[in-house]
Amino acid sequence: MPDLGPRTIADLAAAYRELITGLGETPDRGGLRDTPERAARALAFLTRGYRQDIQNVVNGALFETDLDEIVLVKDIELYSLCEHHLLPFIGKCHVGYLPAGRVLGLSKVARIVDMYARRLQVQETLTQQIAKTVMDVTGAAGVGVIVEAQHLCMAMRGVEKQHSSMKTSVMLGAFRDSPPTRSEFLRLAGAA
Repeated sequence: MPDLGPRTIADLAAAYRELITGLGETPDRGGLRDTPERAARALAFLTRGYRQDIQNVVNGALFETDLDEIVLVKDIELYSLCEHHLLPFIGKCHVGYLPAGRVLGLSKVARIVDMYARRLQVQETLTQQIAKTVMDVTGAAGVGVIVEAQHLCMAMRGVEKQHSSMKTSVMLGAFRDSPPTRSEFLRLAGAA
Protein backbone atom coordinates (compact mmCIF):
# COMPACT_ATOMS: atom_id res chain seq x y z
CA MET A 1 0.00 0.00 0.00
CA PRO A 2 1.29 3.52 -0.77
CA ASP A 3 3.25 5.26 1.95
CA LEU A 4 1.53 8.40 3.19
CA GLY A 5 4.18 9.27 5.73
CA PRO A 6 3.14 8.18 9.19
CA ARG A 7 -0.10 6.64 7.94
CA THR A 8 -0.75 4.03 5.30
CA ILE A 9 -3.87 3.35 3.29
CA ALA A 10 -4.69 0.59 5.79
CA ASP A 11 -4.45 3.06 8.69
CA LEU A 12 -6.69 5.55 6.92
CA ALA A 13 -9.16 2.81 5.98
CA ALA A 14 -9.38 1.78 9.66
CA ALA A 15 -10.10 5.41 10.57
CA TYR A 16 -12.84 5.61 7.93
CA ARG A 17 -14.33 2.38 9.26
CA GLU A 18 -14.53 3.99 12.72
CA LEU A 19 -16.08 7.11 11.24
CA ILE A 20 -18.75 5.09 9.44
CA THR A 21 -19.50 3.21 12.68
CA GLY A 22 -19.62 6.54 14.55
CA LEU A 23 -22.30 7.74 12.14
CA GLY A 24 -24.47 4.80 13.18
CA GLU A 25 -23.89 2.78 10.02
CA THR A 26 -22.71 -0.78 9.63
CA PRO A 27 -19.43 -0.78 7.69
CA ASP A 28 -19.90 -4.45 6.75
CA ARG A 29 -23.17 -3.97 4.88
CA GLY A 30 -22.98 -4.46 1.11
CA GLY A 31 -22.78 -0.87 -0.07
CA LEU A 32 -20.22 0.11 2.56
CA ARG A 33 -18.05 -3.00 2.70
CA ASP A 34 -15.27 -1.57 0.50
CA THR A 35 -15.90 2.09 1.31
CA PRO A 36 -13.19 2.54 3.97
CA GLU A 37 -10.42 1.52 1.58
CA ARG A 38 -11.95 3.43 -1.37
CA ALA A 39 -12.28 6.56 0.79
CA ALA A 40 -8.69 6.16 2.05
CA ARG A 41 -7.37 5.89 -1.50
CA ALA A 42 -9.46 8.89 -2.56
CA LEU A 43 -8.10 10.96 0.32
CA ALA A 44 -4.55 9.92 -0.55
CA PHE A 45 -5.15 11.10 -4.12
CA LEU A 46 -6.78 14.37 -3.05
CA THR A 47 -3.83 15.17 -0.77
CA ARG A 48 -1.00 13.99 -3.01
CA GLY A 49 0.46 17.50 -2.99
CA TYR A 50 2.05 16.71 0.36
CA ARG A 51 4.16 14.06 -1.37
CA GLN A 52 5.35 16.32 -4.20
CA ASP A 53 8.20 18.80 -4.30
CA ILE A 54 8.80 21.72 -6.62
CA GLN A 55 12.00 20.33 -8.15
CA ASN A 56 10.20 17.21 -9.39
CA VAL A 57 7.16 19.21 -10.50
CA VAL A 58 9.20 21.68 -12.58
CA ASN A 59 11.62 18.95 -13.71
CA GLY A 60 14.02 21.42 -15.35
CA ALA A 61 11.37 22.91 -17.67
CA LEU A 62 12.78 26.45 -17.57
CA PHE A 63 13.77 27.96 -20.89
CA GLU A 64 15.82 31.05 -21.70
CA THR A 65 13.95 33.83 -23.47
CA ASP A 66 14.19 37.48 -24.33
CA LEU A 67 10.41 37.83 -23.95
CA ASP A 68 9.53 40.69 -21.62
CA GLU A 69 5.75 40.70 -21.92
CA ILE A 70 3.16 38.99 -19.72
CA VAL A 71 2.75 35.23 -19.94
CA LEU A 72 -0.71 34.20 -18.76
CA VAL A 73 -2.13 30.73 -18.15
CA LYS A 74 -5.84 31.17 -17.66
CA ASP A 75 -8.70 29.02 -16.33
CA ILE A 76 -6.61 26.31 -14.69
CA GLU A 77 -9.11 24.07 -12.89
CA LEU A 78 -8.39 23.40 -9.26
CA TYR A 79 -9.83 21.11 -6.65
CA SER A 80 -8.85 21.36 -3.01
CA LEU A 81 -10.08 20.46 0.45
CA CYS A 82 -10.91 23.15 2.98
CA GLU A 83 -8.73 22.61 6.03
CA HIS A 84 -11.56 23.68 8.34
CA HIS A 85 -14.23 21.14 7.32
CA LEU A 86 -12.43 18.75 4.92
CA LEU A 87 -14.99 19.64 2.26
CA PRO A 88 -14.02 20.48 -1.33
CA PHE A 89 -13.60 23.85 -2.88
CA ILE A 90 -13.58 23.91 -6.64
CA GLY A 91 -12.62 26.65 -9.02
CA LYS A 92 -10.16 28.09 -11.45
CA CYS A 93 -6.87 29.89 -11.28
CA HIS A 94 -5.22 32.47 -13.54
CA VAL A 95 -1.43 32.73 -13.31
CA GLY A 96 0.49 35.50 -15.04
CA TYR A 97 4.14 36.41 -14.88
CA LEU A 98 6.54 38.87 -16.45
CA PRO A 99 9.60 36.88 -17.55
CA ALA A 100 13.07 38.10 -16.64
CA GLY A 101 15.14 35.86 -18.92
CA ARG A 102 13.30 32.55 -18.36
CA VAL A 103 9.90 31.05 -19.08
CA LEU A 104 8.38 28.02 -17.41
CA GLY A 105 7.03 25.09 -19.42
CA LEU A 106 3.30 25.62 -19.88
CA SER A 107 2.12 22.46 -18.13
CA LYS A 108 4.37 23.20 -15.16
CA VAL A 109 2.24 26.22 -14.21
CA ALA A 110 -0.81 23.95 -13.91
CA ARG A 111 1.26 21.37 -12.02
CA ILE A 112 2.32 24.02 -9.48
CA VAL A 113 -1.35 24.92 -8.97
CA ASP A 114 -2.20 21.24 -8.45
CA MET A 115 0.70 20.61 -6.07
CA TYR A 116 -0.62 23.20 -3.64
CA ALA A 117 -4.34 22.60 -4.28
CA ARG A 118 -3.92 18.91 -3.42
CA ARG A 119 -3.35 19.71 0.26
CA LEU A 120 -5.65 20.72 3.09
CA GLN A 121 -5.94 24.43 2.35
CA VAL A 122 -7.60 27.77 2.66
CA GLN A 123 -7.94 29.67 -0.61
CA GLU A 124 -6.02 32.69 0.63
CA THR A 125 -2.93 30.62 1.44
CA LEU A 126 -3.24 28.62 -1.78
CA THR A 127 -3.14 31.83 -3.83
CA GLN A 128 -0.04 33.04 -1.97
CA GLN A 129 1.77 29.72 -2.34
CA ILE A 130 1.21 29.61 -6.10
CA ALA A 131 2.38 33.20 -6.61
CA LYS A 132 5.48 32.87 -4.44
CA THR A 133 6.50 29.59 -6.05
CA VAL A 134 6.12 30.88 -9.62
CA MET A 135 8.17 33.96 -8.63
CA ASP A 136 10.88 31.83 -6.96
CA VAL A 137 11.10 29.27 -9.77
CA THR A 138 11.12 31.69 -12.71
CA GLY A 139 12.87 34.71 -11.18
CA ALA A 140 10.13 36.73 -12.88
CA ALA A 141 9.94 40.52 -12.67
CA GLY A 142 6.39 40.08 -11.41
CA VAL A 143 3.67 37.51 -10.79
CA GLY A 144 -0.10 37.77 -10.51
CA VAL A 145 -2.41 34.99 -9.38
CA ILE A 146 -6.20 35.07 -9.15
CA VAL A 147 -8.22 32.16 -7.73
CA GLU A 148 -12.01 32.00 -7.91
CA ALA A 149 -13.69 29.07 -6.19
CA GLN A 150 -16.93 27.74 -4.77
CA HIS A 151 -16.65 26.29 -1.29
CA LEU A 152 -18.87 23.34 -0.42
CA CYS A 153 -18.40 24.10 3.28
CA MET A 154 -20.44 27.24 2.58
CA ALA A 155 -22.81 25.70 0.03
CA MET A 156 -23.70 22.38 1.70
CA ARG A 157 -23.71 23.44 5.36
CA GLY A 158 -23.71 26.60 7.44
CA VAL A 159 -25.31 29.44 5.46
CA GLU A 160 -26.02 27.12 2.49
CA LYS A 161 -25.31 29.65 -0.27
CA GLN A 162 -24.88 27.46 -3.34
CA HIS A 163 -24.13 30.22 -5.83
CA SER A 164 -21.53 32.16 -3.88
CA SER A 165 -17.89 32.21 -4.87
CA MET A 166 -14.71 33.64 -3.41
CA LYS A 167 -11.99 35.49 -5.33
CA THR A 168 -8.47 35.96 -4.03
CA SER A 169 -5.50 37.57 -5.69
CA VAL A 170 -1.82 37.98 -4.99
CA MET A 171 0.37 40.41 -6.91
CA LEU A 172 4.15 40.36 -6.60
CA GLY A 173 6.89 42.52 -8.10
CA ALA A 174 5.81 44.52 -11.16
CA PHE A 175 2.23 43.26 -10.82
CA ARG A 176 2.09 44.96 -7.43
CA ASP A 177 4.27 48.00 -8.09
CA SER A 178 3.31 48.99 -11.65
CA PRO A 179 -0.34 49.99 -12.10
CA PRO A 180 -0.20 49.57 -15.93
CA THR A 181 1.24 46.03 -15.59
CA ARG A 182 -1.36 45.15 -12.97
CA SER A 183 -4.17 46.53 -15.15
CA GLU A 184 -2.95 44.62 -18.20
CA PHE A 185 -2.86 41.36 -16.21
CA LEU A 186 -6.35 41.93 -14.80
CA ARG A 187 -7.69 42.75 -18.26
CA LEU A 188 -6.06 39.68 -19.85
CA ALA A 189 -7.33 37.47 -17.02
CA GLY A 190 -10.84 38.88 -17.50
CA ALA A 191 -10.91 40.21 -13.95
CA ALA A 192 -10.97 43.93 -14.75
